[in-house]
Amino acid sequence: MGFTLFYRLHFKRTMLGLFLEKGVPVMLLKEKNLLKTYFGFETFRPGQEEAISQILKSLNTLVVMPTGGGKSLIYQIPGLSMEGTAIIISPLISLMKDQVDGLVSLGIPATYINSSISPEEQELRMREMEEGHYKFVYVAPERFESYHFTELMKRIQISLVAFDEAHCISQWGHDFRPSYRSIVPRLKEFHNIPVFVALTATATEEVT
Repeated sequence: MGFTLFYRLHFKRTMLGLFLEKGVPVMLLKEKNLLKTYFGFETFRPGQEEAISQILKSLNTLVVMPTGGGKSLIYQIPGLSMEGTAIIISPLISLMKDQVDGLVSLGIPATYINSSISPEEQELRMREMEEGHYKFVYVAPERFESYHFTELMKRIQISLVAFDEAHCISQWGHDFRPSYRSIVPRLKEFHNIPVFVALTATATEEVT
């Protein structure tokens, strides 16, 4: 599961041209319409359009941008544009809730499955997930230790899998959250994930 280091704001030289066909960005007409319709923006921020183009071409992509740089849109726009459900791996329940609340307020079907909800509610959301009710489902890495959940993932159409706060894979992987280290080999077992996206504002050398 190799990642393309696509965009890093503090690079002294841009890397964007390395990943464009003949140096010309792919025209994202559908995606620009989604950007305006749901989020109210006329244009993408620097780096967003190029990164989204990579994802739409099913190229695993690592995006390093500062906080407030618009990282979430880099997986949200492809998630809306592509068929299937986007699975977002997030480290904190509060972050999941904030993201889901924001998407739902915009009329985008999204949910989270974590320990803050009852087992009955988890089952309900997984049934709805299998029925294709959601464009975005947020989960913690520990969710992939659940046989029920991983079997469900194998049966549905997935648009992408995104690691939000991807620096946690290296910073927390050994001690605090072992699931961040074990999730990578687990994901390699899936054959229905077209593209992986990793996003962070504070990547270490181990991540990049």
